[in-house]
Amino acid sequence: MGVRHEGREAAMQFLYQWDLGGNREERDLEDFFSFRKLSPAATRFCRSLLAGALSTIPQIDQILEEHLQNYQLSRLSTVDRNVLRVAIYELLFSPKTPVAVIIDEAITIAKKYGTQESGRFVNGILDKIKHSLSQSSYGSTHITSRTSWHQ
Repeated sequence: MGVRHEGREAAMQFLYQWDLGGNREERDLEDFFSFRKLSPAATRFCRSLLAGALSTIPQIDQILEEHLQNYQLSRLSTVDRNVLRVAIYELLFSPKTPVAVIIDEAITIAKKYGTQESGRFVNGILDKIKHSLSQSSYGSTHITSRTSWHQ
């Protein structure tokens, strides 16, 4: 497993714990890393994802809610919700990571930890978000400068 994949997977796992456990971060984060035993590089990447995602949860959740059809954020499975949060954070704030990689990683993690439908669900939501971000000010510094990956 690659360092960045391992970091993304761990970020989703921590957000899952955070989401179910009352949103305490400082002590829980250190406990998580002492239990999870990531490589130093994966730990750095995971910490970076978590710092960004946790600080932008309201913005991420707003974008997510805008793209859910016939769903409410609170009704999503905890796995799907947090896979999507990590991926949306990366779509918004990780301009060096190709959009296709972000989406593929999210699908892979959703399939591993979610339900039989999680991969397709995550793919559909992220595809809608990708298209709307490329046409809006949300992700103008990230998505619009990197849309050539699919051409």
